[in-house]
Amino acid sequence: PAFRMMADGVPASAAQALALGIVDDVTADDLLAAARAKALELAGSGTRRQARDLDRQLQPGDREAFEQAAAEALKRNPDLPNIAALAEVVRATFTETFEAGLALERARFIALVADDRSKALRYAFFAERETARVPGLAKDTARRQIHRAAVIGAGTMGAGIAMCFANAGIPVTVIETGDELLARGLDRIAGTYAASVKRGSLSAEDEARRLSLVAGQVGLEAAADADVVVEAAFEDMDLKRQIFGTLDRVAKPGAILATNTSYLDVDQIAASTGRPGDVLGLHFFSPANVMRLLEVVRGKATAPDVLATALDLGKRLGKVPVVVGVCRGFVGNRMLARRTREAERLLIEGALPHEVDAALTGFGFRMGPFAVSDLAGLDIAWRNRKSLGQTAPVADALCEAGRLGQKAGRGYYLYPEGARGGVRDPEVEALLQQVSARLGVTRRPIPAEEIVERLVYPMVNEGARILEEGIAARPGDIDVIWINGYGWPAWRGGPMRYADQVGLKTVAARL
Repeated sequence: PAFRMMADGVPASAAQALALGIVDDVTADDLLAAARAKALELAGSGTRRQARDLDRQLQPGDREAFEQAAAEALKRNPDLPNIAALAEVVRATFTETFEAGLALERARFIALVADDRSKALRYAFFAERETARVPGLAKDTARRQIHRAAVIGAGTMGAGIAMCFANAGIPVTVIETGDELLARGLDRIAGTYAASVKRGSLSAEDEARRLSLVAGQVGLEAAADADVVVEAAFEDMDLKRQIFGTLDRVAKPGAILATNTSYLDVDQIAASTGRPGDVLGLHFFSPANVMRLLEVVRGKATAPDVLATALDLGKRLGKVPVVVGVCRGFVGNRMLARRTREAERLLIEGALPHEVDAALTGFGFRMGPFAVSDLAGLDIAWRNRKSLGQTAPVADALCEAGRLGQKAGRGYYLYPEGARGGVRDPEVEALLQQVSARLGVTRRPIPAEEIVERLVYPMVNEGARILEEGIAARPGDIDVIWINGYGWPAWRGGPMRYADQVGLKTVAARL
């Protein structure tokens, strides 16, 4: 248990700490009086209790359980030196004296404090806490009460958002346009919870409690009793304006009206209501019931108490809320668009999908851009490009060929028999040759270092523009967004900190 606590960093409750033996007592009565009584009891015993004198003994199977936990942690976090150091120090429990173990612990601690990755993680820790300080929002701003929620749309995103409310103990109504779509969405929620129970990450009792908080209805009138309404409909401005126009009529006075749009103008959506002060963006990330990031999009008319309530709600839902301004794609997706564009250019110039992905996973990301695209589905970005009159020669050709990603069994990679891990596909590599030839581009090998620079530096440049425009309040906010929403390796501190470490002159020269 000690290794798991240190590796995961998950706090233990008082009751759990007592069961683990890391505290002497827990009281539900007057804390000061109980602490005083305990201190007098220890003082009266005439002995000084120290950890080295405890008579707890290692039990058969402890070493095997530890080695299994250590192997799992090292596999999940191969780039984090603290995990390897923790494993080494705890392993010494089985082989070294108490004094030797303390000396080893001290030596590893000093080394970790000086490690650049440790410095980046400490930066990320404090940057996340800094996001709570929102310029122009007073700490004592009044909050609105949130007792009930409604989510419009029972698709993958809407179902995930509904689960966020249920997980936080907030009753939620899922709203759809028809019975069939509603049933499908409610089944999706039930299936996700059932899978958690099967994995052992959720008890049957908690499953039943959370499901009891989820209701489903057809028609926007079902949002009448909600204190907060989150719209998670199709990414179409006309549709969203129509929904918010109806919500203006059916939602109760003072209800917060939020859109989960990933790109669209929140101010235009708010203008379709007679109460734009109640409107803001709550951009959840997929899967919404898992991802920690929540971009809180402040419109030009968003009332201070609405913004403050949304930030509190985000924390209540277990999210990391970061306030951003209105622009296409806000912070995360706006920067991502720069990376996506450059990834396409790399393919045209000579790189192969697996080479680009390998370069970025080597940098520290869990997945490369093309594996992510296949997972999300290529048709989403394709539809978005067409609505904007934009093109991407490689991605468009794949979509036109029906290569829409994992769900189609083929995208940038081939997925034999529905496998989640893709394999190289000669058809894609032949298509790249054809696209390059059609565009008059002579293909060349592109080294991994150049690939990383060309994917990361344009994002940094866009981040600088975002700061200049006031869309994000500080560089740390951008870094928190990318760490928690886009898989940026926390031990690199985020794109803006990374640029500072590399040197802005170097970034500018390479751009």
